[in-house]
This record gives sequence, structure tokens and C-alpha cells, in this order.
Amino acid sequence: MDVNQGLPAIDSHRALQIWITENVKMLPLPERAHGNFFEECCYVILHVPQGPEATRGGSSDLHYWIGKEASAEAQRAAVTFVQHLQEALGDRAVLHRESQGHESDCFHSYFHPGVIYRKGGRASALKHVDTNTYNVQRLLHILGRKHVSATEVALSWNSFNKGGIFLLDLGKVMIQWNGPKTSISQKSRALTLTCSLRDRERGGRAQIGVVDDETEAADLVGIMEAVLGRRSGSLCASVPNNSVSQLQKANVRLYHVFEKGTDLVVQELATRPLTQDLLQEDGCYLLDQGGFRIYMWQGQKSSPQEKKAALSRAVGFMQAKGYPNYTNVEVVNEGAEPTAFQQLFRTWSAESERKKGGGKSKRRQVKPDVGKLHSQPELAAQLRMPDDGSGKVEVWCIQDSQRQPVGPKHHGQLCSGNCYLTLYTYQQLGRVQHILYLWQGHQTTTEDIRALNCNAEELDLMYQGTLVWEHVTMGREPPHFLAIFQGKLVIFQGGAGNKGKRPPISGTRLFHVQGTDIHNTRTMEVPARASSLSSSDIFFLITTDVCYLWFGKGCNGDQREMARMVATVFSGNDKETVLEGQEPPHFWEALGGRAPYPSDKRLPEEVCSTQPRLFECSGHSGCLVLTEVLFFGQKDLDKYDIMLLDTCQEIFLWLGEAAGEWKKEAVAWGLEYLRTHPAERSLATPIVLVKQGHEPATFTGWFVTWDPYRWTNNQSYEEVMESSLRPGPAISEITAEVHSFQLTPPPSDNKAGHSTPLVLKVSQDGPENGLDPGIGVDGKSPSPNPTSSSSSSTANGSLPRERLMYQAVEDLPQGVDPARKEFYLSDSDFQDIFGKSKEEFYRMAKWKQQQEKKKLGFF
Repeated sequence: MDVNQGLPAIDSHRALQIWITENVKMLPLPERAHGNFFEECCYVILHVPQGPEATRGGSSDLHYWIGKEASAEAQRAAVTFVQHLQEALGDRAVLHRESQGHESDCFHSYFHPGVIYRKGGRASALKHVDTNTYNVQRLLHILGRKHVSATEVALSWNSFNKGGIFLLDLGKVMIQWNGPKTSISQKSRALTLTCSLRDRERGGRAQIGVVDDETEAADLVGIMEAVLGRRSGSLCASVPNNSVSQLQKANVRLYHVFEKGTDLVVQELATRPLTQDLLQEDGCYLLDQGGFRIYMWQGQKSSPQEKKAALSRAVGFMQAKGYPNYTNVEVVNEGAEPTAFQQLFRTWSAESERKKGGGKSKRRQVKPDVGKLHSQPELAAQLRMPDDGSGKVEVWCIQDSQRQPVGPKHHGQLCSGNCYLTLYTYQQLGRVQHILYLWQGHQTTTEDIRALNCNAEELDLMYQGTLVWEHVTMGREPPHFLAIFQGKLVIFQGGAGNKGKRPPISGTRLFHVQGTDIHNTRTMEVPARASSLSSSDIFFLITTDVCYLWFGKGCNGDQREMARMVATVFSGNDKETVLEGQEPPHFWEALGGRAPYPSDKRLPEEVCSTQPRLFECSGHSGCLVLTEVLFFGQKDLDKYDIMLLDTCQEIFLWLGEAAGEWKKEAVAWGLEYLRTHPAERSLATPIVLVKQGHEPATFTGWFVTWDPYRWTNNQSYEEVMESSLRPGPAISEITAEVHSFQLTPPPSDNKAGHSTPLVLKVSQDGPENGLDPGIGVDGKSPSPNPTSSSSSSTANGSLPRERLMYQAVEDLPQGVDPARKEFYLSDSDFQDIFGKSKEEFYRMAKWKQQQEKKKLGFF
């Protein structure tokens, strides 16, 4: 369509709609072409939330993508089209400016298993979507970990490097070459993309070969050298990773953008940590996230002129700062802010709550229906309660680097100078599950924490590595931890006594009781002085003679009931109930006299209202790098991964079973994530380690669907290689052709080790038409040789059986590969001798092929 004419109808029931520039027009892209991007074009991508995402009021995302060779005319056409779409979509759309090779995580999350960058543009972009085309010869460089991309590069060994993965696509054969420095997870994801290309572009009929070790894949390397020429010298070193670290992303600055007369003013307002009240509804603000991404936020009452100029102003700021031209830019409207933007602020409230309640989100006091936790994992996740806390509890105190068992009578009585292990055992869907809480007091040392982790590892080994670890800091205990002690968690100052028992209470002690039920009540010792009191809560004042139960004026009946339950922990003293304002003189004497204390009603605890976020963790570059996965599901958890799920109140680290040595870094990565978070998150936020196959409902409940049996049938990279990618007839055919083709000796002025590459070409009619020698790289036919007719006959599989069966190597016809003599039989002879077709034979295990060849005289 012409960008100056009416807009196309937007299908709200389609999640993804894409348009491509064609001269000055924007044309819709067929769905089968999604994920392919031509570097001379610009694209516009519209993502409309569907399903649960839509019911949560998620915003639409509008992406303006610029190819690295796109003309200024194409860019102008795309910008004009985007502006028209923006007006049609209203304020619920987020606009993203994307550049080839530097796209946002949001952009990549649409395209599984990856995006393909292709050379060319315009007409070629609309013709490439034909399936079953075999007249192909190209080299793709596959990059990325969680978000994979493949870029078309020069058909030469010079394009290769030791840390890269490259796909040589020859039409009916695709060879994936894995550099020696690549990890299994990179190989696995690249192979998924390779298989997707085969299925989408060749109807699943091309054959895939993988080169992991060149010495073990000589046939495939031979094919590569026939196309690329012989390789001379060593490969280039790995290309350094330019991923942005968390530390860089933590550097945020907020600017107010406004006009003063004829001048545009960009005034810096604040740096980390930012607060939401800085954003005013009648203004426009620019947020610079360390040069990694630039947000332009527009208030609801900002003018239409300001909204129209938002993108150009953000790009102008990027250029003025000297940032790279590929820097991500997002234009965000008030009320439609993405979670990534919200989490750049210390707290974030929904628009309606903020305007009514002065910017603070209140926690609703809801009594959990624990009976539904097993059947509703989403409820378990929101309440942070895998069950009702009635399972088996075992407690150990860490003393002298050893575990000291704590008797049931003293469960829940912890000391701030110690670390404790609490093992909780329960049943979920008929399976026994375990959670190991690692509790750390405020007065513990680094040595204590090291001993805590060592003892946790020992326990985990005893349970075959099935324990879910939850790191808990004093004062930040999760609801389930409080529930397993039935609301009677009491934290004493100082160190534990013999065998982990809390020391006897002596002198004057003051304890602060907070909570209304067993899921949120904790009691902590505080300094015994009047200033520690608060009218909103309840306190125990213990003296040598009497125990006072002090009720503040602001406490309610639920608080009083829980306090009376906690009172049973303090036995041996006469208990006297005291109401605020009616204290006896002895009460104040024990606290050292009267003193001011908070008398206002304590506000409900603020709670984060943003959606959970899932990231892949990587430490290969020496620092923590996170890649976000948007619209996530269980399918995004790979056995080679370590994934971080941020639910605001907890940090989950999911450990894939094949993640290897990186598992040891998981807790440190969780702490690094909190330490470098732009909103300055508390380091006391609970960190939970979850092992693949042993996920609690508090984790699985954050996923729309969860299949507990998904991992049982999940093939590893090695298993896929063994079961699905054995050499087939097409690879054997090309191998035979390479062996039969006599390479012309290089002229004397050529570099040593080089030879003229053989260009292999396939008829467009399909794989069954065969594959013939093509022309050389210089455009001329290869030099004829005296045995060309014999070689042609050999390559076509038409030699009589008597010339192949039981023949010594020196007696074979010229051009026959001694290791594949059977391939040169005609199809009818092969069926007659082996009792099966060539395709069936090559699908057999290698050792079975060898056995039959020995038996029938073809070995």
C-alpha cells in the first residue's frame, strides 16, 4: 500500500503482522516469510497481545526495523507508515526502533528458533518464500545464545572463526560446522535453527550433516572444501562478545524534554534510583539506560505535536550523545509502560492506584485458601506457598562449621548470630518434594555463611541433588517459611547455646510481634527501650519478674490472637496484658524511661505490581550478561540453561540438568542481579535455586501452562545427533561426486594449500533429480579429464555389481570411494542385493551398515 493512502485493516486476532518496504510502498509479508529480513529493506512489525497476555491489559508493540543497507528512501517510507499506525493504535502501543544485528529482546522473542538476515532486498525479499527450492549455495553465520540469528556471509573460509557456528547450505544438503570454542548449548540452538530452515525452505527433505570434529567428519569436510576451496593456515580466533553487562544497564538518567520559545530543552532531573512521581502527566521525559537503550515517555496530557516528535527527539539525543546508530529506542505512553521500563524505578504502581493513593500500591490483606494450592499453581506462586506448611520439618543450627540438629521443641527459635538449615518435606501431585531453607542471621560472619552453603551441599548430595534451595535473610522470611513454624518464628539477638538451643532469657528483653496469621507473623528481638515501640503493633517486654504483653492502640484482633499464640514460646514468667496508655510505672522503668515512639498507624507494606520477567544468564564474557525472554513459557527452559525468574518478591534461578560448572555461579549471579539493579533492589530478597525436574508450584505457577513430564522425552544434542542426523543418500551422493571430481592442480602462483573450489548445483525440480558438477568460481567449466565419462557413470550410480563386489581397492574403477562401494550400484541392483532401498540402508546405524557390507562383499 502507498504510505500516504489509508492504512490496512489491523487483525486483532493475529499476534504478529509484518510489512516490508517496496519502493515507497509498504506491502504485507506472508506468514511463511516471517523471520527473514533482507538488509536492503525496512520492516514494520506489529505484535498484538493474545490470550492471558491480552486479559492482563498488555500493550501492543510496534517495531520499526532498519536493514544495514536500507536506503534513506526506504527508511522514510517506513517511518511515515509507523506514524500512521501509531495514530490508529492510540496510546496502548509501544514504539521500538530496531537496527539489524542489534535488536531488542522483545523483537527476538517473536521469532523461534531465530531470525535470518539475507542479502538483497525489494523484489528478492518477496520471492524468497518459495518452498522446495534446491538451487541454493550460501554460507550463514549463526550467532546468539537464547536469541539466535543467522547472517549470510561470503562463501569463503575467511568468514569462519573458532568460536562461531556456520551453516553451508547446498540445497538438498546442509552442513553445520561448529567451531572448537563453541558450547553444547550454542550447538544445540544452532541445530534447531538449521532443522527449522530445512523444514520451512526444503519441505523437510534436505539432509543435515554436522561437523563437530573435522577428523571424524572427513566426508563432510571434503564437501566443504569442494565448495570453499582447501583451507590454508589456521582459523581466526573467536569474535569477542559485545553483550551489554548488567552494570552498564544499571546506569540510568532521567531528563525532562520541553520547548522554551523556539528552543528544545533537555534537562537532567535525576539518576538512580528513580521514583515514579518524577513523571508528570503533562510532560515528556527521556530515560537513558547507560547508552544501551533510550526511552521516551509521554504523559497522557502531552500535546499531539510532542507525541509526533517523540521518536525524532530520542534519535537526536542519541546522536548528540555520540551513541552508536544502532542504539535501541522506545517510545512509551503513560499507562502502557512495559515491565522493563517499570523496573527502572524504585517502585511502580498501576496508573489508577497511583492517582488515587498518592503513588503507593497497597498490599491487600487476603486470607489464602491453602486448600487450593496443589490444584492451582498460579495461586501458590502469587501467595509464595507451595503447600499449607503441614509437612515434615527438620532444623539444624550451623555451629563450628557443623550441623547441629535442633529438637522439635525449639523449632522456629532462631538466633541472629547463627545460620540455620531447615529441610521441609511434602507431597506434590503424588511426588515427594523437598525445600531446603538456608537462613542467615544479621550477625553472622563470612565463615558462617560458607559453612552454611557447604552443609547445604552435603544434604543435597544425600538427596541425590533434588533439593530446592531457598536463601533467606533474617527479617525477609517468605510466607511459607513462617507457615511451617505456625506463626511462632522468634528471632533472638546473639548466638545459640549448646546444640543450637537458644540461650535462656535473662535481664530485660523486648520482642516485636508483627503479623495477623501463621503465614505472615514473625517475632524479632529489638533494643529494650521505649523508642522501639510502635502503636501499630504488639510487643513482649520480659523482665526478671514479669512478662508484659503490650497492645498498641492501632493493633487489631487478628494481631492480638497471633500474639497470644507466640506467648507460649516465653514460658516461666507471669504474663500481664498491658494496653497502650495504661502501662504501670515498672513497665517504663524496665525500658529506661519514657521516650517518643511512632504513634501513627503503620502503612501496609508496599508490594511490586510489575509482571514477572525471565532471563537467560551467561558469564562467558567474565561478567553477568542477561538476555530477556518475553512472552515466556516452559519451552524456553533448556537443559543447558541457567535461567533467572524475577517475580519482584523473589528471585528464582532455574538450573538445567546439563548447565555444568555454571551452576556454582547461580547464587552469585542472583546477588549480582540485585546489586546492579537500577531500582536498587534489596540484597535480602530471597533467592531460590530450582533444579530441572524438581520445580515447586511457587515456580511453575508463573508459567501459563506446565507439563511435569516434559523433560522425560526431551532429547539432548548428542541424542539428536545419534538418532536423527546419520549420513543419508544425498550426503553420500555429494561425497561420491567430490571423490570422482579431479581437482585441477593450482597454478604455480597460487598460495600453497589452495585449490579451485567445485561449485555444486542442484536442479530446482527437487532432490530426486540428482546433483551435478557446476562451473568453477571463475565462471568457466572445470577442465575436462580423460575419465569424465567414467566419472559421470560412477557418480550416477550405474556400475555393474561385478565391478564392485569383493573387489580390492586397486581394482575398483577410477573415482569410486572404497568406503562406499555400495553407493555406485543401480537402485535395482542395490534392492536385489541388500533387500532394501539406499534410503533405508543409510538410515541404519553405522555399525549395522558395516556388518551388511562385510557380509555381502562391499567392505
